[in-house]
Amino acid sequence: MGLAIFTACQERKSQQQVVESPSGMVYIPDGRFTMGGKSEQAAQDEFPRHEVSISAFFMDETEVTNAQFRMFVEATGYITVAERDVDWEDIRLQLPPGTPKPPDSVLRAGSLVFKQTDAPVDLNDYSQWWQWTIGANWQQPEGSGSTIEERMDHPVIHVAWEDAQAYAQWAGKRLPTEAEWEWASMGGKPDAKYPWGNEPVEQASDKANFWQGKFPYQNYELDGFAGTAPVKSFKANGFGLYDMAGNVWEWCLDKYDVAAYQNDLQQGIKTNPKGSEKYNDPREPNAPKHIIRGGSFLCNDSYCSGYRVSRRMSSSKDSGFNHTGFRCVKSIDS
Repeated sequence: MGLAIFTACQERKSQQQVVESPSGMVYIPDGRFTMGGKSEQAAQDEFPRHEVSISAFFMDETEVTNAQFRMFVEATGYITVAERDVDWEDIRLQLPPGTPKPPDSVLRAGSLVFKQTDAPVDLNDYSQWWQWTIGANWQQPEGSGSTIEERMDHPVIHVAWEDAQAYAQWAGKRLPTEAEWEWASMGGKPDAKYPWGNEPVEQASDKANFWQGKFPYQNYELDGFAGTAPVKSFKANGFGLYDMAGNVWEWCLDKYDVAAYQNDLQQGIKTNPKGSEKYNDPREPNAPKHIIRGGSFLCNDSYCSGYRVSRRMSSSKDSGFNHTGFRCVKSIDS
């Protein structure tokens, strides 16, 4: 039945008048699909699978680049979250009661930077490979003294959710819902596991920028990149979208709710769902988290398999990492 629905949507698309896309964006047709996990790797929050209907929209063909983000900053004077000193009164509300305040020297402006380990580590202990780095931000990705001057065509990183929101509003766009993102990621392939189709990751080093080897201590770099790659380094998916798998995680509009799919299933076929009205992550109940999608240059099957189209991950809305960026969408009638 799923294939029949998909085929009908594609036939309807071919009958529609061609819509001219805004510069740098591609047209994503309307359609109906089954959202959620489709392999043994799927996490609990990718279930239950449920039917979703999506209206047509436009989507940035690439992740927002350093060059594009610089234009926004120069036009508005915007200062990203990573460039502001940490407000302890805001942070402590996200932490377990009684968490002691760290020294003021640690609360200076900065962000989290990946540090490759020398040997295998406990993959449940993220602190083994993430390091809080004073001075790290979108302009200084590895900290003070680093630069993006030779990476203007790379995706912008170290952006928090509110930074992405601010850019989208300035550009006359918005962030995608995770349902829009998942539909677009499949690129017109019915129930595809990855943006490139169903070819196993072990045979897909030329399809996306992700970690090939043993995470987080040995990267064979079969795709040619140890960190972020210039956008359009790999072939686009069927809708003309680049880097829907790997390179950097992409912020979505939705709040993270571990029970979102169960709630959606109970309401029948959802049309243009915008996610939950509440934050709900039992692992960190005090942290307001938003959905991120698509994986990054750090993704590996042993760790997160984030390049799967249905993989749901989340991040605190005020967090920045050197593997997180975004792309925007625009409604047809806006």
